[in-house]
Amino acid sequence: MAEAHIEVAHVPQPERRTELDAIRALVVVGLVFFHSALVFDTRDDYYVKNAETTDATMIVAGLGMVWAMPTLFLVAGLGSWHSLRRRGAAGFATERLLRLGVPLIFATLTIIPVPQWLRLRADPAYHESYLQFLPRFFDIHLDLSDFPFIVAGEHFETGHLWFVEMLLAYALLLALALRWLPRDLGHRIRDGLAVSMRRRGAVLLLPAIPIALITALHGMEEAFAGWSRWAYLLFFLYGFVLAADDRFRTAMRRDATLALVAGLVFFSIGTPGFLAMSGTPGADPLADMTALAIGSRVLFGAAGWCCVVAILGLLDRRRSARNSTPDVEPHPLGLRKRLYGYLAPAVLPLYILHQPIVVSVAYGVIRWDAPMVLKYLAIVAASLTLTVAAYDLLVRRTRPTRFLFGMRD
Repeated sequence: MAEAHIEVAHVPQPERRTELDAIRALVVVGLVFFHSALVFDTRDDYYVKNAETTDATMIVAGLGMVWAMPTLFLVAGLGSWHSLRRRGAAGFATERLLRLGVPLIFATLTIIPVPQWLRLRADPAYHESYLQFLPRFFDIHLDLSDFPFIVAGEHFETGHLWFVEMLLAYALLLALALRWLPRDLGHRIRDGLAVSMRRRGAVLLLPAIPIALITALHGMEEAFAGWSRWAYLLFFLYGFVLAADDRFRTAMRRDATLALVAGLVFFSIGTPGFLAMSGTPGADPLADMTALAIGSRVLFGAAGWCCVVAILGLLDRRRSARNSTPDVEPHPLGLRKRLYGYLAPAVLPLYILHQPIVVSVAYGVIRWDAPMVLKYLAIVAASLTLTVAAYDLLVRRTRPTRFLFGMRD
């Protein structure tokens, strides 16, 4: 069967949506704050733990969990549509293997074992050096039952690069599907969905139902920022579909305020259920099939989609308003332009580098005799500084290191 082609409907020549780069950078920088907080979280089994912990981090983390990683997957889906349109399915798959597969393999071989080793080093009885630990980390076998995480071992993991691994798998599956699907099937589906988006609220209700059902029935996976891997697949596919027709983008701008209100309401109603179950011995709000657990997860899934629509819709409104008054654009050499030019290509390397650095810094800081707040601020400040420095000095300056961290030349 001939390869499926991606065609444009009601979409002008693609423009660089800088607000999407900005939100990606915000999420990645925010992950430093998030993972630093896990050092002090009572519930989460993070690599290193402070002696004193708190439940407050769960509520704050929930505010970010509900939208941050889903937004990254959706934005990746948006970009995939444009990449497939330019390169075709085979070219897209090759590009994804280079930009995601190479960094995934390189980082797993070099820096990903560090957090696992430091977890073991927290035990005073453990004395292995890092080099002695590495053979045990790479004692691996294949396990297809945990797709897309098909390489497994007692100590082996891809750690925080689960995002990169999922994204690569979903991109390759998408390329394979488009290679064999009939050409006009996607067009018919897209047109039918785009027509339904004319109704106010449809962009919230229709996509939210599958996400809420998967979140409720498959459960929420704590290791993946509290979302099911299949919910992430939906966000990725939604992004791909949304990019194909400007009518979806119009609907998101139109319903952005409604989405924000709905997301906050759903989150506010569902969160007490999670908190109640978290305080009950033996209860697991992320996986239990009780009425309270299922209802709370339904609300969380719906809140996540509404928050993503609100964020992208409101940012797009702001962009449209700015484009209508070009005289208020900042000077090309202004601070915001320079900061954007620096951070936009840095998102993936910063994401790859940040967690081993956070864990390494926290490993030393938790030994301080100081209040939790002071320790947290120290971990965040040092980790941000070291992550940016590592990117600037060790990654961005040479072509080989840029390639190994998935950067475009």
